[in-house]
Amino acid sequence: MPWNPDIYNQFKEERFAPFYDLLTFIKPLLGASVIDLGCGTGELTGKLADALPGSQVLGIDASAQMLQECGKFANAQTVFKLQAIEDIINGTGKWDVVFSNAALQWINGHETLLPAVIGLLKPGGQLAVQVPSNHHHATHTLIRTLASAEPYKTALDGFIRQSPVLSIEQYAQILFDEGGKEITVFEKAYPHILQDVTALCRWTQGTALVPYMERLPEELKGMFLKEYEEQLAWRFPASPVFYPFKRTLLYAVF
Repeated sequence: MPWNPDIYNQFKEERFAPFYDLLTFIKPLLGASVIDLGCGTGELTGKLADALPGSQVLGIDASAQMLQECGKFANAQTVFKLQAIEDIINGTGKWDVVFSNAALQWINGHETLLPAVIGLLKPGGQLAVQVPSNHHHATHTLIRTLASAEPYKTALDGFIRQSPVLSIEQYAQILFDEGGKEITVFEKAYPHILQDVTALCRWTQGTALVPYMERLPEELKGMFLKEYEEQLAWRFPASPVFYPFKRTLLYAVF
């Protein structure tokens, strides 16, 4: 997908909050091998490495656009690689810590994906994952509704992105079935206060709207965004806009 790091980073402080919550679960290990699945711009991968002194950290991402930002965070401890998560889980590498912050939601089939990710761990390894679980919020449902209407439905060839994110009960069951210990799974609403509905629209342009903008022809992109923002304005007429963003965090030791 054509990720735009400039748009994504407009709200990076808000996007960083769940990372710090997830980081609190990880027990530092001397000389640990760590992989960050979906490292994005690499800034948080650098912070992960800083929190685990003596570790060797690999950040991978399938977006060349995002990885262009990673150079400033690369060093002897932290390296970055252009690689898809799917390729990693089909390989033979093993790590002491498998970390993923807001990336696995772009891959379908979490019932089989999560066990495959757990399979990347060495014995005694730690899994720490965060995925957005905000797909029932109006910011997302309005996108799907608009994409289902003409002329967008035909232009998108009927494409509607459905979130693969499971319930916290389902994730907990998978962690247990795979032999996890010290299992922690919870959903948290992160309160964000955005200046206005235009800022809310810009937020989704950095994430949820990306696969639609990728597929729409140029002549329809502006019209889609205009209609989307108008519908958001009807739904959220006040300024500033209170945006409670739900995320699911999970941790376990294997």
